[in-house]
Amino acid sequence: MKKYLSIPIILAFGLTLGACDSNNAKVNDNQTTKTATSTDNKSDYSNISGNYQGKSVGYGGDIDVDVTIEDGVIKNIVANESETDAVGVQAIDKLNDRVIRQNTTDLDTISGATISSAAYLSAINKALESAGIVASNLVRAESEEDIKTSYDTDVVVVGAGGAGLSSAIELAQNNKKVLVVEKAGISGGNTSYASAGMNAAETKLQKENNVADTVDLFVKDTMEGGKNLNKEELVEILANKSAESIDWLEKNGVKFNQLKFSGGQSEMRTHAPTDQKGNSIPVGSFLVDKLTKKAAEEGVEIIYDTKVDKILMKDGKAVGVRGKNSDQEITINSKAVIVASGGFGSNKDKIIEYRPDLKDYVSTNAKSIQGDAIDFLKDLDASFIDMDQIQIHPTVVQKSGSLISEGLRGEGAILVNNSGRRFFNELETRDKVSEAILDQDGANAWLIVDQAMMDQSGTIKKYYDQNYLQKADDYKELAELIRCKQETIKETLENWKDITSDNDDPNFGREGMDTSNSDLSKTPFYAVQISPGIHHTMGGVEVNANSEVLDSNSETIPGLYAAGEVTGGVHGANRLGGNAITDIVVFGRNAAQNASLYIKEN
Repeated sequence: MKKYLSIPIILAFGLTLGACDSNNAKVNDNQTTKTATSTDNKSDYSNISGNYQGKSVGYGGDIDVDVTIEDGVIKNIVANESETDAVGVQAIDKLNDRVIRQNTTDLDTISGATISSAAYLSAINKALESAGIVASNLVRAESEEDIKTSYDTDVVVVGAGGAGLSSAIELAQNNKKVLVVEKAGISGGNTSYASAGMNAAETKLQKENNVADTVDLFVKDTMEGGKNLNKEELVEILANKSAESIDWLEKNGVKFNQLKFSGGQSEMRTHAPTDQKGNSIPVGSFLVDKLTKKAAEEGVEIIYDTKVDKILMKDGKAVGVRGKNSDQEITINSKAVIVASGGFGSNKDKIIEYRPDLKDYVSTNAKSIQGDAIDFLKDLDASFIDMDQIQIHPTVVQKSGSLISEGLRGEGAILVNNSGRRFFNELETRDKVSEAILDQDGANAWLIVDQAMMDQSGTIKKYYDQNYLQKADDYKELAELIRCKQETIKETLENWKDITSDNDDPNFGREGMDTSNSDLSKTPFYAVQISPGIHHTMGGVEVNANSEVLDSNSETIPGLYAAGEVTGGVHGANRLGGNAITDIVVFGRNAAQNASLYIKEN
């Protein structure tokens, strides 16, 4: 059970309450409270004290709360939940502070975590209801928060995702005053949804595991994966600084201790985190949680719920940004600006503008990833490249837009079509696997894992808890789930056992089976139906090797830098799995280091 404490924040809240389906709350049988009677008179709850419980269904499962009431006032809330650290827990932390301080649940949900925050507020309301309190009739304390309208800093970073947080931490550690502006109510952006890991070559972990990887091979794989549309100078920076960035992360509390294969890799170079039991866990939530806490330790200030709409310029140089927090205009004056606001994968209009053929595809992106920077950077005549290069990920749950990690295939999962047969090399690049799935009957496929994989993976357990994976006790139930012949799926899985034993896939050429966590022979089986969905926008604003933004004449815009998915050129026509985390850390730090030099020289 986790106890949530007050956290200093800068937020703008309205007066609407999100709600989720919830179970009935109950008062603890062991507690003694005064009799309570519901009333419309807001002063009639002073006779109510005690602890009351409520429950609601969040993104990761049930959220249980224990609410302490003293004389009709909310004094403390303890929550027990299974939400992700980077999204749900971050939102609950913020709401907890607000609910107690203002004695109300009449608050906006946290943008970027609406499911978790709405469920949390709903659970509190159920607890209040069990106490005989109508939530809307609580005496609300006035907010003590004032929204500042003007700031001065050395560097302003637009976006609190992985690239923005990496930039901010690097700047703070270089003794620069830094302020981060984030559109959503929490940090993370698309980084929170990353699942597999971070690619790096010539690392300590690879050497410990006798993986014969090289920087040159990393460059070669990335260029080939991107169909050589990539800017090679950026790819070389990506690969050359990858091991250094792994070390930097470890110094800042982010440790990767597991290696995986991802599609398009010649050697095992995807570095991933594990839990205390050694089970793999999603990299994104883990990374965002650690970096957000580290940024706070370094004194980095983050302004949430503020959408930047303009880069401020003076004498041809970037000198700050303008944004809006609710209806309040915010101005941040600075000596340099780093844009790390992400891509545009959740903006249907922009998807249709650049790739009309993808108009009906679901997106795996965070809702806040709307490509806002495209508009305010175009106002500066910034150059954009590869805007039509939009990646679709092969394994996406269509109903929810939830991505099933490529890491599962790297650990041993297979894909079968609706007839129960394998049809392609599961570890090919994402574009090729997606194309192969779309060529199948129904334009979808099934991803299958077994109990052995489940036992070793926190990620797989999470998918099962979220009802993405469905359980089948034997071949018969698996065949019924897929709606194929039992003898066909049995033959496929028994053949897979032989393939992994021999480390030879004669039909599809898959390699690396000897590193699999299972041969898929341990029942029960778990399967999920998937089809491709929009995942990453490889195109974006053009930058040089110093992460400086270029204009339409290929000249730098002084004082303006960009990093992460907002930029184009790193991934070319197709991003390899695991390269996004490398991108945001390497180039987030690269932008920060060069912004620091710029400030020193100017």
